[in-house]
Amino acid sequence: MAIINTGLLTKGLRSEFANRFESAPTYFQDISTRVVSTTHTEIYRWLGTVPQMREWGTGRVARGMRPESYSIENLKYEATLEVDRDELADDQTGQIRVRIGELAERAATHKDFLTAQLLESGDQAGFNSYDGVTFFGNSHVSGGSGAQSNSIPASASVPSRPNALEFRDSLAAGITQMMSLKDDQGQPMAIAADGLFCVVPPTMYFSALEAVNSTVTSSADNVLLGAAQVIAFPWLTDQESWFLLKNNGVIRPFIFQDREPIEFNALSEDSDDAFKREKLLFGVRARYRMAYGYWQFAIKTIFQPG
Repeated sequence: MAIINTGLLTKGLRSEFANRFESAPTYFQDISTRVVSTTHTEIYRWLGTVPQMREWGTGRVARGMRPESYSIENLKYEATLEVDRDELADDQTGQIRVRIGELAERAATHKDFLTAQLLESGDQAGFNSYDGVTFFGNSHVSGGSGAQSNSIPASASVPSRPNALEFRDSLAAGITQMMSLKDDQGQPMAIAADGLFCVVPPTMYFSALEAVNSTVTSSADNVLLGAAQVIAFPWLTDQESWFLLKNNGVIRPFIFQDREPIEFNALSEDSDDAFKREKLLFGVRARYRMAYGYWQFAIKTIFQPG
């Protein structure tokens, strides 16, 4: 994060922003692969192209890039606060500091927000993976993989509030499905059932915690004890679905394309706005993009009445 001092960063607002930004809990870095971007648009042609080892035989057999091409354009983001100059001068309760702190938290968690949007929209038209079909779906085909699905059903008495046993069973089904998915060479993508995250809406949070942290479920030993870490995303509006993600592959389920990091800016007291309108501006700016990575490391589970 860069802090640009253009004049008015008084009353510790610069340090307030930095402290709040750094301390805000975020998860995007755990489930996305960071790619440093050096241009407006990055093109990915290397997803799903690595061959399996083979006997040397008569010599090397080179395999080139597959024809799939996945381009990701960086986007510019901003958020700006307008503060009356008198408000700043008369602030006796720290309200301006609070607003700057909230701005920092919004900036810090913005990538989590974008990731939640990608999860929720992943089965809709136009939200495609590198193979050209929707990120969550049953028609993933690439090379020798055959038709595959990373969207599965599960049963729950109340789909928006599954109990711990129902969630545990859906987690087992999700892990099984993920372990069966293959790359374009027909080889398994998930070699081990580790590095797993359950991303859930708030209504499923406590059931998910119990499912993966309780030593006993339904009067039997919990074989999935510690199998995954649970994350609740408050931005998920579909209360009947959750997502299993794997984060320890070379490429994770999402790509964080990092072009320009968050900057905190402020106009000085002698700026035109301060002189003419008695208004001071505080804002953040950044350029980056959250996008889809390997769909094989993401399973969407949809609860249905049962």
